[in-house]
Amino acid sequence: MTEPEKMYHTTVVTGAMNDLHVLGIKVLEYFLEKDGFKVVFAGAWLTQEDFIKAAMETNAKAILVSSSYGMGELDCAGMRDKCQEAGIGDIILYAGGNLTVTRQQQQWEDVAARFRAMGFDRVYPPSVTPEQVIEDLKTDLGLA
Repeated sequence: MTEPEKMYHTTVVTGAMNDLHVLGIKVLEYFLEKDGFKVVFAGAWLTQEDFIKAAMETNAKAILVSSSYGMGELDCAGMRDKCQEAGIGDIILYAGGNLTVTRQQQQWEDVAARFRAMGFDRVYPPSVTPEQVIEDLKTDLGLA
């Protein structure tokens, strides 16, 4: 399929929250676009408000937050509430990366459970594959 004929599934917003490390999210962006998603890379060192504003401006159906510096749990707290306040409370929220500095001392499922309790739909460790994220995204968007 040539680029002008390409049909996008939907728009998603990606970026790194309070972090300059974007390699992982840029790799995921490549695979998302290859699979037909329109990806809006909002940037690095973003706040929750930056993600929400980008999602609202682009009518995105999902926000994919990356955090590699270990403070993702603190940075992501309250994001679902802010989405609800902005009128996009049903947007799909994903978080992934090195989300906590004590990850090696915790069970991953415990970390993921805390993010789900904060309203994130999916939470991924640094070892997740792009294919798994895309499969989950398609399922969550009803595209599978």
